[in-house]
Amino acid sequence: MSFLLHHVGLTHSNGYVALADISLQAQQGESIALIGPSGAGKTTLLNTIGTACSPTQGSITVLGQAPAATGAVLRQLRTRIGTVHQAAPIPPRQRVVTAVLAGKLGQWPVWKSLASLVYPQDIAGARQALQRVHLADKLFVRCDQLSGGQLQRVGIARVLYQEAQLILADEPVSALDPTLALETVQLLVQEAKARNATLVASLHAVELARTCFDRLIGIRDGRIAFDVPAADVRDAQLQALYAAEALSVTVAPDCAPPHATVAAVSMPAHGCR
Repeated sequence: MSFLLHHVGLTHSNGYVALADISLQAQQGESIALIGPSGAGKTTLLNTIGTACSPTQGSITVLGQAPAATGAVLRQLRTRIGTVHQAAPIPPRQRVVTAVLAGKLGQWPVWKSLASLVYPQDIAGARQALQRVHLADKLFVRCDQLSGGQLQRVGIARVLYQEAQLILADEPVSALDPTLALETVQLLVQEAKARNATLVASLHAVELARTCFDRLIGIRDGRIAFDVPAADVRDAQLQALYAAEALSVTVAPDCAPPHATVAAVSMPAHGCR
């Protein structure tokens, strides 16, 4: 099993309930899309699975470990989890090659991690990961010279290079055009399946989620509204999920064609809220 959440809740000190009674599990190798309206709790759920947030109720197990562990155990667990952020937390003056190689800093010995900050230790590996997101020509470019969409793809290249067992992606293609977004999501799904890694991604492109993922989980008000195979989700469920927001659903034939139409619901990024 990849992860197990049992009656998990997260209430902040000001009384705001971010997650409520979340029971959820995923087998290794599943691809899961989280969808739901703005502020529903998708990012908080990803952060909780990824050990960045600690639940205030219930229990959680990730890759066979309890994230409540501290020190070396928790650090080791985090090396097995790859996270793609909507806005990649990359230092502006850092070179792209260094940003990609950071994916394995937790796996390398200390001497190699420090040496790589001075001179990249695996240029070929970084270049190969960047080729997969069409950014090989940006290998030695500074990150502050990239667009938002390019930075998102650098973050994806870093996770590809990391070869994590659990990939958590928070709106990973929000800055990309529909065609490139489809291609990039396909890449993440294919990478996860090829290595039997689990992929959980929050998306505001609903039809992209429906066509590319095995399983859809609707989140609303910090709770699970539905959890079904992607082929079984119905338009009525989506309309209820986004009851207060405009939602246009366009059916795409499958995840393969690069010209598939993608319907999107715009949602802002959220932290651990």
